[in-house]
Amino acid sequence: MAQGVAWNARRLGVPCEVVVPDRAPATKLAAIERLGGRIVKVPFDEWWSVILEHRYPGLSGRFIHPVSDPHVMAGNGTIGLEILEDQPDVDAILVPYGGGGLITGVATAVRALKPDTKILACEVGTAAPLRAALDAGGPTPVDYQPSFVDGIGGKSVLEEMWPVVRDLVDDSLVVTLAETAAALRLLAERNRVIAEGAGAVPVAAALGGRLGAGKIVCVISGGNIDFDELAGIAAG
Repeated sequence: MAQGVAWNARRLGVPCEVVVPDRAPATKLAAIERLGGRIVKVPFDEWWSVILEHRYPGLSGRFIHPVSDPHVMAGNGTIGLEILEDQPDVDAILVPYGGGGLITGVATAVRALKPDTKILACEVGTAAPLRAALDAGGPTPVDYQPSFVDGIGGKSVLEEMWPVVRDLVDDSLVVTLAETAAALRLLAERNRVIAEGAGAVPVAAALGGRLGAGKIVCVISGGNIDFDELAGIAAG
């Protein structure tokens, strides 16, 4: 999302500043900077406050929220349209769950055209706020543990996203770090696809065998992983 904003800012000739957590992969940061974005790196807790408050002190201009901005969510909906164009009889779509903007965008488009399709969020056990919210009946704090799966997960489901997610998402599938690493290796070895940890989580969930028969689509949401990290995972 940050790279998309930086690209459009460069196209429009306006400055772009991107607030990122301090564990963001160097690969992602380099891509943002190549597109002309200026990185503002902050500790994770401070970054989470930005997500909750929709602002960062000292930065002027328009704030674009990476999750709940309606235009971001609508843009994510085009993924759902592409899935139905390529696989019109899909039974289930698995999407990584970070803050909910990706999966709700996809779900909105898919529900409008093929409402019987299951929309399943995929999380990792070290940070699974949606699973906790579904079990509790509302947003509840979770113990966030940093890992190589750095593109999804948070301390809780965002309050403004809960009503939308609750109505559009059928369930949350939680996988382990080991399952995610295995899926990441499989994608690289058999498909020659380099995925980041978050992008491999839906594949890990699909391989878990909990979905039964049917046509399943996994949204592999990004390839922002540092080479050293990937090499370590590939080596087991």
